Amino acid sequence: MNTTTHQFNAFFEQATSALPKSLLSLHQDLEKNLRVALDATLRKMNLVTREEFEVQCAVLEHTRARLEALEAKVAAIEAATQQPSSPHQPNQSE
Repeated sequence: MNTTTHQFNAFFEQATSALPKSLLSLHQDLEKNLRVALDATLRKMNLVTREEFEVQCAVLEHTRARLEALEAKVAAIEAATQQPSSPHQPNQSE
């Protein structure tokens, strides 16, 4: 069980345990409605789980490393293809 689910369960238990036990059906309905409302609110907020966040961080890190390697290759190719100007070429301003 992930931490967020554990925290939500603890929250629901605290919120609903304050109700008298004689209202057990109300207790269960309230817990269900709170879960639905909280779930809907979190979905509207476009939140992601820690696991999804960490996966995306790993993908980004991998992509960044590949980009840096490609930039280094391009720089090496550009350096290799640059031709130094020859001292025997006539100066166009002459």
